[in-house]
Amino acid sequence: MLRYYEEQRLIVSRRSANGYRDYDESSVDRVLQIRGLLDAGLPTRIIKQILPCLDRPRAIHFPDATPEMLGTLERELSRMTDRIRCLERNRDAVAEYLEEVRRDRAPAAT
Repeated sequence: MLRYYEEQRLIVSRRSANGYRDYDESSVDRVLQIRGLLDAGLPTRIIKQILPCLDRPRAIHFPDATPEMLGTLERELSRMTDRIRCLERNRDAVAEYLEEVRRDRAPAAT
């Protein structure tokens, strides 16, 4: 996957003397960000455009933002928001279940 990310110009590596790729520490976080965006359904061509927005300090400048790209981002943002709500509901249900189980298992006070 790392080579593919390099081909797509999402990450960069240096070459060591033996020809192995060498990634700096920031690449680890960048790969996690890329994976998260891919898992959210964004294509690499759009990920490449929004990656600068994930850096600190943020550098947001999109001279080539097309209506298609904006529409895709709006749909994905909505989809992510729906997934977050679903995850929050599921998290709350699991937390309530655990709380109930722990309460039932707690030794009775004498």
